[in-house]
Amino acid sequence: MNIFGWMNDQLLRMQWLSDLVTTVVQAVGLDPTSRIGGSIHFFVYDVAKIFILLSVLIFAISYVQSYFPPERTRRILGGRQGIGANILGALLGTITPFCSCSSIPLFIGFTAAGLPLGVTFSFLISSPLVDMASVILLASIFSWPIALAYVGVGLLVAIIGGTIIGKLGMEGQVADFVRNVPVSDADEVLTRNERISFARDQVMDIVHKVWPYILIGVGIGAAIHNWVPAATISALLGQDKWWAVPVATVVGIPMYADIFGTLPIAEALVGKGVGLGTVLAFMMAVTALSLPSLIMLKRVVKMPLLVTFTGIVTVGILTIGFIFNAITHLFI
Repeated sequence: MNIFGWMNDQLLRMQWLSDLVTTVVQAVGLDPTSRIGGSIHFFVYDVAKIFILLSVLIFAISYVQSYFPPERTRRILGGRQGIGANILGALLGTITPFCSCSSIPLFIGFTAAGLPLGVTFSFLISSPLVDMASVILLASIFSWPIALAYVGVGLLVAIIGGTIIGKLGMEGQVADFVRNVPVSDADEVLTRNERISFARDQVMDIVHKVWPYILIGVGIGAAIHNWVPAATISALLGQDKWWAVPVATVVGIPMYADIFGTLPIAEALVGKGVGLGTVLAFMMAVTALSLPSLIMLKRVVKMPLLVTFTGIVTVGILTIGFIFNAITHLFI
């Protein structure tokens, strides 16, 4: 346990990096416990830690992902029915791209290939909401129980949401052109060097896409952490406020980011006493129900299916938020 604790502190939480940033902040004549010094420490430490972890994790996950191209994933899901297929679809969503907009092309391909609609929606919900990188990053900022709880509830939303959509028989609510998209059966076999090149390119591509959101998220987190009084945050989003979860969900929907950009904000909110369920609801709304992704999804599904999808995921997020607010004391 001592070795695990040391590894968790030094490799995930990067305590060495925090100490280094503290030394640098003090060297330039600032007090890390002051508002300005604390803000600079929060910003530099979180940005550096997130980019280091992000690069390492994306490389490792992308290397694994190279063994699961869309054609192979489609074959794994093809022919399966029932709750087992939804579970498999949700699990496969954890090793695919990291934002909802990039998951929609795969959703189109799976639908065109004739996969059950409910299974494709389990995949579509899970892909941006839960990924293996999020487990490590959540653990680095919060704790392993919170990280595993987030992944568990995220998969649960994906499985239940996909199952309900499958039972509703809404196959006719998919845009007509999706059914006519050509589907390739080719399954490219990559060499080791090609997989390494693929993983490296994924790191560069994803970091290029998310760096502005990380900087913005860390900036907002630093402001909340060091400048906004805890009493103000508690008055708006305190654990005893029934409206905290709905407000966090509504605020998250217009934003376009991924879990990496929302983590610093979530870290600061929890530090100010906001309930764990409220923070989870915010993170899930941003990643699964962002307005840009809903606009893109509207291009491939008809309005009744879009409303159904949005409603199911929203109810799931609200339910999870209220439940986890009631049991926050078990995690923090």
